[in-house]
Amino acid sequence: TNSEDAILDSVRNVEGAFSLLFLTENSLVGVRDPRGFRPLILGKLEDSYVLCSESCALDLIEAEYIREVEPGEMIVIDQKGIRSLWPFEEKPLSHCIFEHVYFARPDSRVFGRDVHATRIAMGRQLAREALVDGDVVVPVPDSGVVAAIGYSQESELPMEFGLIRNHYVGRTFIEPRQSIRHFGVKVKLNPVRSVIKGRRIVLIDDSIVRGTTSRKIVGMLRQAGATEVHFCVSSPPTTGPCHYGIDTPKREELIASSHSVEEIAKFIDADTLTYLSQEGLMTSVSSDADNYCSACFTGNYPLPIATKSKKYSKLFEKLRD
Repeated sequence: TNSEDAILDSVRNVEGAFSLLFLTENSLVGVRDPRGFRPLILGKLEDSYVLCSESCALDLIEAEYIREVEPGEMIVIDQKGIRSLWPFEEKPLSHCIFEHVYFARPDSRVFGRDVHATRIAMGRQLAREALVDGDVVVPVPDSGVVAAIGYSQESELPMEFGLIRNHYVGRTFIEPRQSIRHFGVKVKLNPVRSVIKGRRIVLIDDSIVRGTTSRKIVGMLRQAGATEVHFCVSSPPTTGPCHYGIDTPKREELIASSHSVEEIAKFIDADTLTYLSQEGLMTSVSSDADNYCSACFTGNYPLPIATKSKKYSKLFEKLRD
C-alpha cells in the first residue's frame, strides 16, 4: 500500500537505535532497527494484536505474549491479519546491556531473557567478586533491589530495606542542576535507623553516574549510625554516554570516565567500592557477549557517533540550561 511504501522509504536508510510504531488509516505498523538495540514486543488480545516496548505492558491489559519483533523486522497488522517484511540489510546484533542492568522493568522479558532472573544472577556474581564483610545487605530502592536479593542469597547475609523510597519523586540522575539533584535525593530516600545503626552495611545499587547521589546516600547511612558502608555496584563503571536513545550525561560528567575506583570510593565516602566486572556482567546475561552493546562500559560503540554542528550544540545547551 501507499502507507507501507512511505514507511519503508522513511526507515530503510536510517542508522541507529529505534523501535517505531506507525498508525495509518488501515493498519498498525511496527519497525525494529536491524541491530535490535531496544526491545519491541508482539502480543495478542482476543482477536487483536498488540505492539509494546516491554512485555510487562501486556500483563496490564491481560494480553498474551507472542514473541519479540525480530531485529530488522517490519510488522504490518491490518484487516488481512499480520505479516512481516524485512526492509533492512542484516546487521550484527547490538542489544543494549543496560536494559538488563536498569532500564527494563524486572517483571519484563527482554532479548529472550527474564530481567528479574538476570538481575538476581548479577547480584550473585557481584557477591562472589566483592568478598566484603558486612552485617546486612541494603538495596538502593528501587534500582538495586533485585541485585541485592541475589547478593544476599549468594553471601548468606540478610537483606533489609534500610532505605525507604518516596515514590512520588522522579529520577534524580537526569536533573540538570546539582543543587536539584542533591535536594531530590533527600526527598526521595530516607534511612531506617533501626536497620542501619551500629551495623556494617553492604549497599547495593545498579550503577554510579555522577557520584553525587551515591555520596548523599552513603552520608545518610553514616548519619543514621552505620559503622561501615561497603558500596557494591551490579554493573561495571559507566565511562561513556549512550548515543542510542538514552538520556545520559556527557562523558565529562560521568565520574568513572576520569576517576579510578579508589578515587570514586573516596569521593562517595565509602569504606570500599566494588563494581561487577565486565566478564561477570556478560556471564550473568548471556554466553554470547557479541550480541550486546556495552559501549557505556567499554567505549566500543557499534555505530559511528554523529558529531553535532556547533550551531546545534549551542542551541541544545541553551535549551538544557
